[in-house]
Amino acid sequence: MWIVLIILVVLVVIVIGMYNALVRLRVRTDGAWADIDVQLKRRWDLIPNLVETVKGYASHESDTLEGVVEARNRAMSAQGPAAKAEAEGVLSGALRQLFALSEAYPQLRAVESFTQLQGTLNEIEAAVQNARRYYNAVVRDYNTKTQVFPTNLLAGMFGFTPREFFSLEDEGEREAPKVSFQSDQD
Repeated sequence: MWIVLIILVVLVVIVIGMYNALVRLRVRTDGAWADIDVQLKRRWDLIPNLVETVKGYASHESDTLEGVVEARNRAMSAQGPAAKAEAEGVLSGALRQLFALSEAYPQLRAVESFTQLQGTLNEIEAAVQNARRYYNAVVRDYNTKTQVFPTNLLAGMFGFTPREFFSLEDEGEREAPKVSFQSDQD
């Protein structure tokens, strides 16, 4: 009788441990996603300032400026990692076009606020990349835990479902916008 009771207690402790491990990973995944959201919000908040700065020097480039604003709005309204990743890729492309304008407008490259905004954007891009890397690592651990035996049985019973990775589809979108603001005559 004692042996059966001890085995039962051990099984309960193991189940509790597996459940708690799943909960910890789910919470870490949610926290990592929140970190990505924070960095993306910083990026979105910076874009209107960047557009306004460029507008003053390249106002007749309205298609490019409108494209950046539209891409920003789509990125802000996207839901879920896959949709957000796709929208962020489009936004990165629009930002590359915006920064390409600096090549056509040397006076824009000389504007201190533009170069500061570009530097801040590069910092944010690096933070987004780090947050994305951490999120994907946590999602990998979480998804693995929900799919391996015996925790997959417990995960199925308690509704632990796999999470989406935050990844970019197009290889060109994987790079942060790279722009040189140095004059060719330097």
